[in-house]
Amino acid sequence: MDAMRLIEASRCALARSQEPAAIVAEVWQSQALAQAIGSRLAVAGPPELRGEALGLSELSGRGCAVLSPPQQPGPEEIRAAGLTEIGDAHDTLLGLGALLGEVGIALVTVAMGADGEGMYWQCMEAIDAADESRDRVLEMLRRLARSGGAANSGGGALDRGRGDWVTEGRSPSC
Repeated sequence: MDAMRLIEASRCALARSQEPAAIVAEVWQSQALAQAIGSRLAVAGPPELRGEALGLSELSGRGCAVLSPPQQPGPEEIRAAGLTEIGDAHDTLLGLGALLGEVGIALVTVAMGADGEGMYWQCMEAIDAADESRDRVLEMLRRLARSGGAANSGGGALDRGRGDWVTEGRSPSC
């Protein structure tokens, strides 16, 4: 499955999650997807993105590692395992940036309602990993824009500030 379809599926699943356990499970899935996309871009993406993409993969892996979903998904349940192609790197990165922003918001909600310190600190570390991953995505978008890889589709949105580029009317159509 292409990256954009997986990102959309992850955004929808996260949006539908209500219970903290379900949210944590979807955050884990989203971080695993970011890790897979980063790995794919590091190996076969545009050369100007490869270093940042490797960093994205590592940070997203850290985001997975700090979370303890109530039930670890089996290999057939890991959405990222279905990644077959990235498609347009610019569009994929825009979608991934939106997903990572939503991950951070969802984790704040879980942290605020956490019963114990353990879950609270897991959420704080995962928020940090998602935020750093999103920073890598932003840097990759900047590099694409500088190299002309963004083809003027959204390049101006990067100038408006940190959050606007990922939320400008691109909500999931669940």
